[in-house]
Amino acid sequence: MSRTRSGPFVGTWTMLRFALRRDRIILPAWVIGLVAMVSFSVAATKDLYPDAQSRIEASDAINATAALVALYGKVYDPTSLGALSLIKMTAFGAALISVVFVFLIVRHTRTEEESGRLELLVSGVVGRSAPLAAALLYALLGSAALGLLTAAGLLAVGLPAAGSAAFGLAWALSALVFGVAAGVAAQLTVSHRGAIGLGLAAIALAYTLRAVGDLADGDPGWLSWLSPIGWSQQIRPFAGDRWWVSALPLIATAILVPVAFALRSRRDLGSGLIPDRLGPATGRIDGLVGLTVRLQRAMLVAWLAAAVVMGFVLGSVAENVSGLLDSPQMRQYLELLGGKQMIVDAFLAAEVSIFGIIVGGYAIASVARLRAEESSGHADLVLSTATTRMRWALSDFGFALLATGLVLIAGGAAIGLGHGVSVGDPVGQVARMTSAAVAHIPAAWVMAALVLALFGWLPRAVPGAWGLLAVFVVLGEFGSLWKLADWVLGLSPFAHSPTLPGEQVAAGSLIGLLVVGAAIAALGLVGWRRRDLAG
Repeated sequence: MSRTRSGPFVGTWTMLRFALRRDRIILPAWVIGLVAMVSFSVAATKDLYPDAQSRIEASDAINATAALVALYGKVYDPTSLGALSLIKMTAFGAALISVVFVFLIVRHTRTEEESGRLELLVSGVVGRSAPLAAALLYALLGSAALGLLTAAGLLAVGLPAAGSAAFGLAWALSALVFGVAAGVAAQLTVSHRGAIGLGLAAIALAYTLRAVGDLADGDPGWLSWLSPIGWSQQIRPFAGDRWWVSALPLIATAILVPVAFALRSRRDLGSGLIPDRLGPATGRIDGLVGLTVRLQRAMLVAWLAAAVVMGFVLGSVAENVSGLLDSPQMRQYLELLGGKQMIVDAFLAAEVSIFGIIVGGYAIASVARLRAEESSGHADLVLSTATTRMRWALSDFGFALLATGLVLIAGGAAIGLGHGVSVGDPVGQVARMTSAAVAHIPAAWVMAALVLALFGWLPRAVPGAWGLLAVFVVLGEFGSLWKLADWVLGLSPFAHSPTLPGEQVAAGSLIGLLVVGAAIAALGLVGWRRRDLAG
């Protein structure tokens, strides 16, 4: 039977409608949640800083604290309620929504292709480029909806219309750029995990460039202008509304879209432009542990490399953070609080805490491989041998625990090395910062245990672990501002990690995290032992 229509984009609108229907719950939930976050932040800040003088004092304190500048950026208009109340949501929020859109776009491109469902569609009346075109249109519509609703939410809580529109635009453009970048990444790798890894690495690099650029000379430094997250920040909503900066992400998107289609035209369905390396003619995998290491090693090596590079860069700039204190009065004020070393330690502790949360994401990705192996049918083959269910699950789970600890230790050591080289004490600082990183391992292990529990009892809900991670991050960033109860804030495992260097280690909290993680993991193993294999 011949086709009545032909062309690479045939079926694009059908694929787009299918994607929107498939995400009819998850996309609105994320958009509504993000809009609610910014609205609540403004409402809470309005009560805390009701007049211009109080906002100026708070803004000056933020701008004088290098750790906060690295995490969130600067407040460019100290008198502006919008600029102050949304300081945590400008760069950090742009990174969060970029992560969401990377997952969504990979879900509708490489994941569909890897599962084989896309091959069935393309064999019919769907053109070769239609799935990619639909995914990119999905990114455009989703980011536009996010931007419009965010602007409406800010307008509803009393912020100026121009600033609200600028903030919504900044978020929308960040989502669009990284959504399209995810479409490019989906053409490069042969697995959805690889595409997601590339997308997350791009976001991490962009955030690091912005952080280092904001700490450098200039307003901001030139590195911030290389970062899409820096572009979002430099639109400066409620602090001048620099609309011309929006041209940068639009130009980047205009470049990435044809690149994605060009890459798609150069590969076969199911393949990637970065092909899998062929193995040796004679197999060398010895047992279940060898198989686990073989399957997980590529992702581990990539995370280790990223942790070392990012850690060294951030550690290298730590000694210079006190240079941000241009005001003699602010210098004197901070000296009374503990001096230069206090400022540097606060910056280092903030970076280690960020690493702890990021590596929690690695723990999720590593344990989630159990579900990927099950849904692909590979688990059936392994379990048809003498391998038991418990041995198979514990092999991947145990590797995830060891690898998570290794990545955190590598990142902490790299931060210490970068800082140690700048202060002339590499050995001492490596030991100091490695110890600080070790204290964050139990919280990351709890995240791994939560994934195992979902895998054991609700295997189709395993991707929801990423939502849990987002909830924990939001609790840590905004829980105090929203005046949530202590028990709510304590739901996040990261809330129980010590802030090092800078405070005493509470051994009880770390032991408690280990006990909770062990209990959750045991619960997951019970569920896995009781249920049938699921597709």
